[in-house]
Amino acid sequence: MRKILLTIAVTMMSLTAMAAPVRRGEKKIAIERPDMEQIKSEVNNPSSQYYYPRLMEMYQRNDTVMTLPQYRYLYLGTVFQEDYNPYRHNSADTKLQDLYQQHNHTRAQLDSIITHAEKALADDPFDLNQMSYLIYALEKRGKVNKAAIWQYRLNHLLEAIVSTGTGVDTDNAWYVINPRHEYNIINFLGNVATGQQYVEPYFDYITISPQNNANTKTPEGYFFNIKNLLEEYYRKFPE
Repeated sequence: MRKILLTIAVTMMSLTAMAAPVRRGEKKIAIERPDMEQIKSEVNNPSSQYYYPRLMEMYQRNDTVMTLPQYRYLYLGTVFQEDYNPYRHNSADTKLQDLYQQHNHTRAQLDSIITHAEKALADDPFDLNQMSYLIYALEKRGKVNKAAIWQYRLNHLLEAIVSTGTGVDTDNAWYVINPRHEYNIINFLGNVATGQQYVEPYFDYITISPQNNANTKTPEGYFFNIKNLLEEYYRKFPE
């Protein structure tokens, strides 16, 4: 499983260079703070190209031509859907934790990972942990085409997050729709989270221990904007 995580880490580091626009291959990816009110309007408008059900349909039919803007509207627009709950827990996330920690797996174990990961993703399409496990197991089982589709999805979801800022301060915080995604980003960057604190009015700050000691430009931590996450959660669960 380490191979897939390292591949993602390389992608992430190339996306988060502290310069202006960054590149993925030949495609330039600009850093742009999202206008959440515009996103809310677009994803709830049936006549919009970013209408949420339309984007989700494209996503679920394994469409690998979805663009970064479409992924941004799909990912960020999730907070404005009625079934959204950032603290929803799925038992599949923990059921196979011991199995996930192993370095080698039998065919039967790989099939179990695939089955449980697919169930978890049916409940939460943006569970990045389960997506990583699924890609790993599919590749090991020789299902390379299906693994490539999920890899495409994962890469673009990561890009959707890191394209919202640089994470280095509150003005450039990364936007996430799930607190677990904060740690996903930290891990995929090749760092280890060492602490978390809430910064008023609506930021999470994750301190890190860089695993690449030669990289002197790595900050001490990263900021995540959780304003809309909190607003929608407290609106739906005021108690």
